[in-house]
Amino acid sequence: MTEATQATFAELEYRAKKRKTRREKFLERMDGLVPWKELEEAVRPHYPKAGRGRRPYPLSSMLRVHCAQLFYNLSDPAMEDMLYEVESARRFAGLKLSALPDETTILNFRHLLERHGLGEKLLSAINASLASRGLRLREGTVVDASIVEAPSSTKNRSGKRDPEMRQTRKGRQWHFGMKMHVGADAETGVAHSFAATAASESDVAHAHRLLHGGERRVWADAGYRGVEKRPENQGRGVDWRVAMRPGLRRQLEAGGEAALREKEKASVRAKAEHPFFYVKRMFGYGKARYRGLHKNAQRIALLLGFANLLIAERRLAA
Repeated sequence: MTEATQATFAELEYRAKKRKTRREKFLERMDGLVPWKELEEAVRPHYPKAGRGRRPYPLSSMLRVHCAQLFYNLSDPAMEDMLYEVESARRFAGLKLSALPDETTILNFRHLLERHGLGEKLLSAINASLASRGLRLREGTVVDASIVEAPSSTKNRSGKRDPEMRQTRKGRQWHFGMKMHVGADAETGVAHSFAATAASESDVAHAHRLLHGGERRVWADAGYRGVEKRPENQGRGVDWRVAMRPGLRRQLEAGGEAALREKEKASVRAKAEHPFFYVKRMFGYGKARYRGLHKNAQRIALLLGFANLLIAERRLAA
């Protein structure tokens, strides 16, 4: 065996173990779901070529490292540690223990994606891949928004809170951070549109950004009341199915026609909660990791792409 192909003790022990961990199973699952070729094609025009300087790591490896970092919501140093400590993570990225990217290389790759706005392009590439496999957008869209908290502390280098984040009130509680606005297909729950704003921005003001243009019906919660009257939505020919305010809904006769219509609206609107569940709960991005809207938006866009793959998994298998 040459030095390049000789297995390390960690690799030999890994091959001899008798059971797979949950991390291994999840990485294998995502490895089969993610359309790697399409994602690499979106990033390749911006990725540095080999030249006189230090030879860059393969694009495929760095893209996989970045994806694994998002799967587990890790910082750049923590991702480097994971590569050194976890053999399944190295195998997922196609890397050897003797040649691993450090935290600065991982940071630079993330900055590359942010600089060129590639998070949204990767989401589009994932959705295009799903469409090519038979998952089509239908005639209905569900629009919704969810708050992503941001650190409100001023104990930082600038002594100030993030100037792009804002405070808003939901119920009786105040929240500081941003909002992710999502337009999801009413049948599948797959997110097809996305917008990031400060938390103080109203949901209804960004509804038009969440439509793909081919829908005939749009479902929304009571926060979107009056959406059909806004100038940007005039002439759309869309049936806006907006929920009644909770106070009025409680006054409806139980089992009556109006109550049943509201129940039907709620059952469809629930589809928009699926992307939020994956982004905020499964991938742990309930709190913004970076300062500024753009950086967080690029990360959330790719997380929505992963959520779409998991949402569509059973449907495509069937």
